[in-house]
Amino acid sequence: MQDEITIKIDNSSFERAEEFKYLRTTLTNQISIQEEIKSRLKSGNACYHSVQNLLSSGFLSKNLKFKIYRTIILPLVLYGCETWSLTLREKSRLRVFENRLLGRIFGPKMGEVTREW
Repeated sequence: MQDEITIKIDNSSFERAEEFKYLRTTLTNQISIQEEIKSRLKSGNACYHSVQNLLSSGFLSKNLKFKIYRTIILPLVLYGCETWSLTLREKSRLRVFENRLLGRIFGPKMGEVTREW
């Protein structure tokens, strides 16, 4: 067990915490942000599935579908990202998530150069 560290400022005492949640972001004393990103991607998937019928509707324009993605799903995934120190692996996970979700929303797209789907 680690020694407890207490910081005293004026009449207040603060104990060191291994992790805590602040504004829906889990902050830890570890450098890695992997668990936070994993949690965010899970929340993003759940959000997508809650609006999946709307996003797969043929009645909405692609522009409106993209606005829904950008205003509902993306902020949920990226909330607090200003504090993240990302490695290439985490950047890749976020990019894969985005590409996969946009592919689900808009379907396959033909490449302009390769002319393949």
